[in-house]
Amino acid sequence: MSLFIVASAIQGAAILFDEFFFHRKRGLPKWEVIGHPIDTMTVIACLLFLAFADKTPTNEKIFFAMAVGSSICVTKDEWIHRKYCSAEEMWLHAVLFMMHPLALYLGYREWEDLRPTFLAVAGGIFCFLIYQLVYWNFRYYRVKKAAEEAALMKRQSDEMYEYLSE
Repeated sequence: MSLFIVASAIQGAAILFDEFFFHRKRGLPKWEVIGHPIDTMTVIACLLFLAFADKTPTNEKIFFAMAVGSSICVTKDEWIHRKYCSAEEMWLHAVLFMMHPLALYLGYREWEDLRPTFLAVAGGIFCFLIYQLVYWNFRYYRVKKAAEEAALMKRQSDEMYEYLSE
């Protein structure tokens, strides 16, 4: 089996756990709502480059620059995360920061052999990108607002009940 596929599967599982356990638990501030899709797009760009560009010395340099840029991009917020994240989430981020360049490097190593795989993985990541954009920019804030309104109504109802019971 391809090492790129193994690394991508590990990275994907870790990202999904981060998203559906930690992010949903704590919510995301606006800077993460904006930044996470940018991170995702850098990965997609790298994989699409591997899928469509021929492996030449010039393209190898371009891919290397893209991979380094993507690896730096995904770490851009980590000093801010320490204010918002638990130790467990920070550990998971450390795992992701190790897997990210490893997966891109393994993709580079298997460039000529896995073009359809790069497209498939990029397609899966694109679906995750759409989820990030829709959930965090539309759905999350509607659910959060409804929960806040429900809590306010309950508080008002409780206050009214206490007032009337006196």
